[in-house]
Amino acid sequence: MAAPAISPDRVRALNDGKILDREVVVYWMQAAQRADANHALEFAVGQANALRKPLAVLFGLTDSYPEANERHYAFMLEGLKETQASLRERGIPMVVRLGEPDAAVSELGRRACLVVTDDGYVRIERKWRRAAAAALPCALVQVDTNTVVPVPAASTKEEYAAATLRPKIHRLLDGFLKPCPRVPLRKESDRPPLESWDIDDTPKALARLDLDRSVAGVAGLRGGASEAARKLRRFVREGLEAYAEARNDPTLDGQSGLSPYLHFGQISPLAVALAVKKGTRYGQAAFLEELIVRRELSLNFVLYNRAYDRFEGLPDWCRSTLLEHGKAPREFVYTRGEFERGATHDPYWNAAQKEMVLTGKMHGYMRMYWGKKILEWSASPRDAFRTALHLNNKYELDGRDANGFAGVAWCFGKHDRPWARRPVYGTVRTMTAGGLRRKFDADAYVRKIERLAAPGR
Repeated sequence: MAAPAISPDRVRALNDGKILDREVVVYWMQAAQRADANHALEFAVGQANALRKPLAVLFGLTDSYPEANERHYAFMLEGLKETQASLRERGIPMVVRLGEPDAAVSELGRRACLVVTDDGYVRIERKWRRAAAAALPCALVQVDTNTVVPVPAASTKEEYAAATLRPKIHRLLDGFLKPCPRVPLRKESDRPPLESWDIDDTPKALARLDLDRSVAGVAGLRGGASEAARKLRRFVREGLEAYAEARNDPTLDGQSGLSPYLHFGQISPLAVALAVKKGTRYGQAAFLEELIVRRELSLNFVLYNRAYDRFEGLPDWCRSTLLEHGKAPREFVYTRGEFERGATHDPYWNAAQKEMVLTGKMHGYMRMYWGKKILEWSASPRDAFRTALHLNNKYELDGRDANGFAGVAWCFGKHDRPWARRPVYGTVRTMTAGGLRRKFDADAYVRKIERLAAPGR
């Protein structure tokens, strides 16, 4: 069934359905919201060509995605508009249907020879795919395109840490570090097979959705594949060489800024990896470690750990030591509201929280400190876990995904090892304000965020 040049290790049948003699091949786009470097799309094009059928792309737009708000939807809709236009140039109609994605694909699937979808790892994405697999009369095939090495190919179990996953990925890496082919479509469609929900006017489309409006979009930050590509080119040209040294200093612009685009599938991690490998060799290893090993460790976590978004999903040693020390006296205890307002005694923590609220992104090094201090300043470790996850998911553009869930869990010991015993933390790693000041100019970071927060910005 594999289309030309798509590795069979990326392809997996989700049901026992057969390819039927019906009117259209459907690519159910959900997690890979892009028209380029998309293995699922190109596989679907290859299948449509082989069957001599037209291809339609379907996107199910639900306004009830857990914990998503106007900030997330604004960024996503900007990208979807661009993707729809790019597909149109290839003669492929993209239909946007308002409602639960599994219901949308079941509706169009009644007319489909075959439905192809992309890979989603969090609970709701897998739920949609299971429901569609059961409802569709035809075959439903998943093609992994949001990883460099497909998660099940690298490991069939939850990995303890990067050290255990890294050699498994590296053994397979050369076989997957190959450009995604672009397959010309032979039979174009005259019109979409279903009426599409209008997303041409992004603000108007956004206003029509029933959303949490408490968090607005980020001014000056635009979603979409072209913006992601621009950021990637700039990073490879200007930022890659210094990445290994600059990435952990939040006073510098040392990171790629690609995480929101990777979150929404607006850029391919494979395309990013290949572009980085063509750049300067300085910084390559450090960046590819984050993009491939660390990111795919997070995907491994949410795929194989049913409790990835709960305190109970932490390793036994983490839960035991945190609960054992959970009643230790704390110098400071804050409510969730105080955390959310950035109203603690610590100017560095407050700056990190404000950065996230203002920009939809917190510097990676500060996010570790931020999570550790929520643990230290909450009434209990369980309360701390819930608070950190809530704030991360509410404000981060790349929240509510594997990296976000794994990042919060790391602050509580996941993918780490026991350290020296400390009050409150037990043997979970600590971070201190003094450690920040030794690492970089933490006061300059506070001033940087104060400038961002100044009226008129």
